[in-house]
Amino acid sequence: MEDIMDKPTTVLITGGTSGIGEAMVRAFHMQGYDVWFTYNTGAAKAASLEQELGGKRVRYFRLDLTQMDAHHQLLQQLPASPDILINNAGLGTATVKKMSSDPDEHDRLLIQVNAVGTLLLTRAILEGMRMRDSGRIIFISSVGGGINIYPGFSLADGMSKAAVAFLGRQLAAELVQSSIRVFTICPGATNTPMFSTSTLDHLGDDERKKVIAGLPGGRLIEPSEIAGIALFLAGKPADVLHGAVIDASLGLGVNPAELKK
Repeated sequence: MEDIMDKPTTVLITGGTSGIGEAMVRAFHMQGYDVWFTYNTGAAKAASLEQELGGKRVRYFRLDLTQMDAHHQLLQQLPASPDILINNAGLGTATVKKMSSDPDEHDRLLIQVNAVGTLLLTRAILEGMRMRDSGRIIFISSVGGGINIYPGFSLADGMSKAAVAFLGRQLAAELVQSSIRVFTICPGATNTPMFSTSTLDHLGDDERKKVIAGLPGGRLIEPSEIAGIALFLAGKPADVLHGAVIDASLGLGVNPAELKK
């Protein structure tokens, strides 16, 4: 059996209070990692999750990626440089509409949080990994932008997700001779509050069922399924996937026509 001391022990998960982020917090905690997760709004939810999981192995920190210096503020609070960074925090089209009524501001926020904020935080965390010559970086992008193009989707949203996938590939290329591993996961339609807000909440029961039935597999992806992929990527067997951009969409990425309008 692999020596536990050779395994990464700390993981930083951004956007860890709901959806895929929360599922990853729970999954990594269950596997014995020290989990540090971030939130932007909803301090009570973050505190509740920490208390539920209990012990000193779970801690939460505020991270507002709309701010250019957010990564500096987070680094001052972290106990140490994490072994694994999972860039999960992000905005969607429906989310930014709740933050502003200005369409131009929607675009700015999507690019700032999803692309620029992710870049700055990754670059800052990467410094510690380079010093140790070890670590793992996992990006959460989207099948829209990261894998394929879907007419009618927000330009800025798609651009930002494409930028994340590019960042994963570029860093992997630069780190190919190091012991740092980089991966990108591109989920499809996932059973999260963000997807519900953008796609399902405004529909009636029959129309909602029709939309879900039109998805590949006739169902939504569960956040725990994406968390399971992230857990695998954290382990040694995933080394051979260095640089991979993983289509985790139940086939929506290879057959977008399956998405029935």
